[in-house]
Amino acid sequence: MKKNRTLFIASQPFFEKRGSPIRLGFDLLSLSQLGYEVDFITLPIGEKREIPNVRIIRAPNLFFAKKISIGPSPLKLAFDFIIFWMVLWRVIFKRYTIVHGVEDCGIIALICGRIGLAKVIFERHSDPASYKKSGIVKNAIVKIYTKVERFVMRHADAVIGTGPGLVKNAAEYGKAARTCLIPDIPSSLTEADPNAVESVRASYVQDANNILIGYVGSFAVYQGIDLLFNAIPIVAKQEPRARFVIVGGSDKEIAERREQLAKAGCLDSVVFAGFIDPDTLPTHLAALDILLSPRTSGMNTPLKLLDYLKAGVAIVATDCEANRLILDKNTAQLTRLTPESFAEGILHLCSNPEKRITLTNGGKAILAKQHNFNFFKESLGKCYEYVLLPKK
Repeated sequence: MKKNRTLFIASQPFFEKRGSPIRLGFDLLSLSQLGYEVDFITLPIGEKREIPNVRIIRAPNLFFAKKISIGPSPLKLAFDFIIFWMVLWRVIFKRYTIVHGVEDCGIIALICGRIGLAKVIFERHSDPASYKKSGIVKNAIVKIYTKVERFVMRHADAVIGTGPGLVKNAAEYGKAARTCLIPDIPSSLTEADPNAVESVRASYVQDANNILIGYVGSFAVYQGIDLLFNAIPIVAKQEPRARFVIVGGSDKEIAERREQLAKAGCLDSVVFAGFIDPDTLPTHLAALDILLSPRTSGMNTPLKLLDYLKAGVAIVATDCEANRLILDKNTAQLTRLTPESFAEGILHLCSNPEKRITLTNGGKAILAKQHNFNFFKESLGKCYEYVLLPKK
């Protein structure tokens, strides 16, 4: 039986194989399976995807954009302006029960949803402060967006946060009863291929004694990428078996880091794997011995941690708020936010295979409890049911 019609808005490249677009895919798939009819307004950029009961409506590419950077930017603001008028037209001439806005589209959902007499859901994937950039204009955009987001949190019918930190933050500016925690899940529903793990491992090692240490993610500053690449030379000099596998980064970013490592004399200890499809990533991660999360800021859940836990591989992570949303001393080797401490944590696990097994066992229970698709879908369904309940 078909349920209420939803207008879902996200100024994100869809589909793109990274954090927020992957989460959007799970949102839309969940709503589809729950029986909702969804019109999804998004950017003109991204891979084509077909999801039952979901109609994807793309903004016109008036700026001939081929790529849009993560976080607030002048280009994204320009597309948000176009999306605003697209949404406004639809809420006036079509009937929606819920308008669901993600990140910077929250204010669009709030204004247009109220005009269209629909319930409004605002979904937060990150803290705007984590997107601080160099340059007066970009930093000004981040500050404005932070204030706008707080306004939306105060007036939306429900606020979805991807982690406890975002939910707590939303409750401080809105009403705690309206906040919904819907935790992230691993980036792919695909499991590792046990028949391919050994061949993947063989493609990375130089000899059988290598300890493979991996990082997955963007090279953004908040990811702790500087900390990571400053720690690598320390580890390489003390542990000749260590071999790092770096997944992610643009060609330019990789070239810059290769030059840095060459000057440090440890380039031979690092493999730059580039982009790996999320559906094959579980097999690559399962082939490694240690996985890294050098995060330095933010209050959203690092999606990589869920992929790491799913792989069943020991983790070294900085002891920061974002990593602490999922990890503790029983599930990861936690370190201070310095290259020296991070390197020390890596070296400790290199020399303690028993500790690696202990940490892996501790992490398995986390995924089983709430970081899985069924729990995700159920939680989203409850949030929608909540906003549709008649209010006294």
